[in-house]
Amino acid sequence: MSLSLVLASTSSFRKEILNRLHIPFDIFAPNVDETRLINETPIDLVKRLAKLKAQSAQTSYPKALIIGSDQVAVIGDNLLGKPGTHQQAIEQLNFASGKQVDFITGICLLNTETGKYQLDLVNFKVKFRNLSLNQIENYLNKEKPYNCSGSFKSEGLGVALLEKMEGNDSTAIVGLPLIRLIQMLENENLFVL
Repeated sequence: MSLSLVLASTSSFRKEILNRLHIPFDIFAPNVDETRLINETPIDLVKRLAKLKAQSAQTSYPKALIIGSDQVAVIGDNLLGKPGTHQQAIEQLNFASGKQVDFITGICLLNTETGKYQLDLVNFKVKFRNLSLNQIENYLNKEKPYNCSGSFKSEGLGVALLEKMEGNDSTAIVGLPLIRLIQMLENENLFVL
């Protein structure tokens, strides 16, 4: 392949998921303001940020396929970001208790040689069990998911918080939907198998 593959993300979770494809890739740390615009819908937000993250690497990689991805967790009209602190994680999980949370992931694959890009959304739904404050505290003390949208890690102990999971691609909940990405790569004549 003449084009290199680049992941425009500092997320260790996305890096780990992309490694599953056994394709060499570079990591680029995007410098993108992730502030939500006034009246911006969660869908528009993740699409915009996924594209901006991919574009942020194009100067450094003029002959590359660059992957940009962004994810939000949504309950109704409420956007759940990364909690950052223990107290905010308690508040998020208490709010999510007994509710469905939609994890919306925007994914962009930019071909810097042609300037063309593919942009899509992948949705994954989880239904939280009714959680006690004690269960929430026990979980947070064990896993400390303060850098995760929605305050939990589905690939870890966070699965114990859930009643059910629903979606076509389990990697989407972690923030890099591989099924869709593989299709995008194949559109660029990069085949995994």
